[in-house]
Amino acid sequence: MDITVNGRFLSVAADPETPLLYVLRNDAGCKGVRFGCGTGHCGTCMVIIDGKAVQSCDVPVSAVAGKSIQTVEGIGTLEQPHPLQRAFVEEQAAQCGYCITGIIMSAKALLDANKNPSDDDLKEALSKNLCRCGTHQRIVRAIKRAAVEMRKL
Repeated sequence: MDITVNGRFLSVAADPETPLLYVLRNDAGCKGVRFGCGTGHCGTCMVIIDGKAVQSCDVPVSAVAGKSIQTVEGIGTLEQPHPLQRAFVEEQAAQCGYCITGIIMSAKALLDANKNPSDDDLKEALSKNLCRCGTHQRIVRAIKRAAVEMRKL
């Protein structure tokens, strides 16, 4: 099976029903895509597929053939972080950090589609992401900060 991850073509020998999450972690080496609940309820494994935030534990790899998959590894580098990554650091929006990559991917899908989201837009976009650490206010501030920076690009 052939898939495209972070702009890179990848040929995968996996059962078509294998969750995309496992293929991304084990075959593509994308360790930022994390296993959370495994049932599509927590958002920890969120990726962007053809512009839409999707929980990768809930999608069989066969469903993404020919589609563009983006993970947190594909949005920025250590030297040049994506505005969202930079804003999350500057706002100290992560506490334990386990859920943050999924939250960043949900936020990126939102900001790619809507450069000036309302608070309600943010709530809707993050509704599939669970965080138990209690940094929600800092997460929202980070996304708003990144939105301002992304509007300048």
